[in-house]
Amino acid sequence: MIHSLSGGVIRDNFKHTFVKVEIEGAPYWYLSPTSKISVGDRVSVPFGKNDFPREGVVLKVEEADSLCAPVPMNRIREIYSIL
Repeated sequence: MIHSLSGGVIRDNFKHTFVKVEIEGAPYWYLSPTSKISVGDRVSVPFGKNDFPREGVVLKVEEADSLCAPVPMNRIREIYSIL
């Protein structure tokens, strides 16, 4: 992690595991708590306004830091579990 001279954090070098999940025919991005997830895995994810659990299929797995995330980090949710 690199800090700016004004005390803020410029960059987080930590790699996150992002997964693109197909739910009801549409793709959505989620964070995975583990890197041991593969394309084709079935997962339970929060979906909709009330975060109801939905089942989906992993379409893509991507490792990236927070600056190169496929979606903004403040908008992404974490998968519940791998089924």
